[in-house]
Amino acid sequence: MRIRVTHQRITIALQLILLGEALFAVWGQRWFTAFLTAMIIAITFFPLLFERRFRIHIPPELQLAAIGFVFASLFLGEIRDYYTRFWWWDMALHTMSGFLLGILGFLLVHIMNETENIHVHMKPGFVAFFAFMFALGVGALWEIFEFTMDSLFGMNMQKPMLGDPSGLTDTMWDLIVDATGALVISVLGWRYLKNPDKRSFLERWIDSFIERNPRFFKR
Repeated sequence: MRIRVTHQRITIALQLILLGEALFAVWGQRWFTAFLTAMIIAITFFPLLFERRFRIHIPPELQLAAIGFVFASLFLGEIRDYYTRFWWWDMALHTMSGFLLGILGFLLVHIMNETENIHVHMKPGFVAFFAFMFALGVGALWEIFEFTMDSLFGMNMQKPMLGDPSGLTDTMWDLIVDATGALVISVLGWRYLKNPDKRSFLERWIDSFIERNPRFFKR
């Protein structure tokens, strides 16, 4: 319970920072910044709305990780221009997205594995492979989205990197670190299925998800 309260307080603190930025943007008549910040604030409520709408209880660690990723990518990255100020910022966030998408992919197939009315059972190796490919696939779709936005609307989502103005180096490094983050999660997920007694942050998060959503699992 104490952990959940701590995560809620951190989430509220991030939302208050965003609210302050939105108010200052309105005061300074920076309308696009105000709009983007308001959208970020709305996105931070998605885990709570998802939980209430679909009755899927998301562990507080996962909620905070998702909200922290949105805060770091959209607010610090775009509004505070961290993508330009720190060359490694985009790579760090893509690594984190590989982690989060890998966890999502793992949980999706693990639920299918454990749900009695779905007559399918996949071995740990395939579950880990699915989690890896799911994260990498979503990462590739995001790169296609960036290319489309840059081509059609003249945006700068594929940024110059390491002396390459074309954005190709940025795209390839994004995919590489996406794969790295997804691979780490896939290996940890495989280890969890093979040896449930092993403990890491992922095992704790998975156990927390199972405990909070017993209707999806046999145990």
